[in-house]
Amino acid sequence: MPPRLFSFSMLIGLGAVLGHLYIYRRLVRELVHGRVARLLAIVFLVAMGLLMGMRRALLGVLPEETDRLFKVATYSWMGVALCLVIALGLMDLSRGLIAVARRIRQRRAVSAPTQPVPSATPLVDEERRKLLGRAVAGGALLAGGGLATYGHWRAFLAPPMVTELAIKIPKLPRALDGFTIVQLTDVHVGPFIRRRFMDELVRHANALKPDLVAITGDLVDGEVPVLGDAVAALRNLRSRYGSYFVTGNHEYYAGDVAWVEFLQSLDIQTLRNRHVRVGDAGASLDLVGVDDWSGWRRTGQQGYDLDRALAGREPERAAVLLAHQPANFKQAAERGMDLQISGHTHGGQLPPMTFFIDYAWEHAVGLYRHQDSHIYVSRGCGFWGPPMRVGSPPELVKLVLTS
Repeated sequence: MPPRLFSFSMLIGLGAVLGHLYIYRRLVRELVHGRVARLLAIVFLVAMGLLMGMRRALLGVLPEETDRLFKVATYSWMGVALCLVIALGLMDLSRGLIAVARRIRQRRAVSAPTQPVPSATPLVDEERRKLLGRAVAGGALLAGGGLATYGHWRAFLAPPMVTELAIKIPKLPRALDGFTIVQLTDVHVGPFIRRRFMDELVRHANALKPDLVAITGDLVDGEVPVLGDAVAALRNLRSRYGSYFVTGNHEYYAGDVAWVEFLQSLDIQTLRNRHVRVGDAGASLDLVGVDDWSGWRRTGQQGYDLDRALAGREPERAAVLLAHQPANFKQAAERGMDLQISGHTHGGQLPPMTFFIDYAWEHAVGLYRHQDSHIYVSRGCGFWGPPMRVGSPPELVKLVLTS
């Protein structure tokens, strides 16, 4: 297992342990008082914490349907638990700030008293503390549940937001002015996302009337026999110059060779470190595609190879690069790529990553520029892990190339 994946798994495991301890201490102890009920809550939290920590060891070992139920249960609870921790944390922080402000006022009153400051008896203080603790826990339960419900609706049920941007490419032939590319990325067809979701996604993409559809990786989280029917919805994509695909890191986990063959059977061309001309004899541009930046390390195969992808290309021609991760953009720009289209980051998907994504990636989400080149990093159409999005809604991207 690559060190980066191992560290990410360890981080999830540590977060699961600390999060469940926090939920027990601040939610279960405050709201659950019967011995049997509290014992059942403890068993549930311990079981879910262990399952989340052992998820990588269990994935692939369980039978197909059991594996799917395991993922649905653990990822759903992961999202709910995260929302509960966020709500509890915010309420505890507010409670702490109020307590600090109260102490400051009391000290000021003591330092310059005009009247004796009444003090509550220890019994009253204890009863007040218990009542306040239950109120905070109950409020956090409602707030966390509401946040999880909204996040599920935003990720799974609501239509994706459409981002439409004009990108100036000076080398673009005048005849191709207004050329449109619709990007689908990070769909993560898997235990939650199936055929109905894909049919709706294709319908929304076709409504944008693209000249070309770019699918920039992390399309699937599973093997072809399990997810092929859902992915087959992409056969219904409609565009003037067709659909093109590049691998993401998750394709390597799910069997990149098998998926490439399957997508080609759907008339979706795969660009594995190569380029093609898009257009006609009168006007065209180069569409360049590279394999994922890091996923290949899992299988020891050939990975990202920009030199190979550009071999034989005429540098004076306009070029658009499809690359799953927004890595290596500046180097690609200096190699003549006018536009890079990427995904991978999900825009953070959920707090707290939605707040820290800009620190994790130089090009995290949205449009960036280096010299005369641009990169657009999409938040993605689907989700990974918890079936939720908060602070980073899914998007369909329509890029209009202008000369």
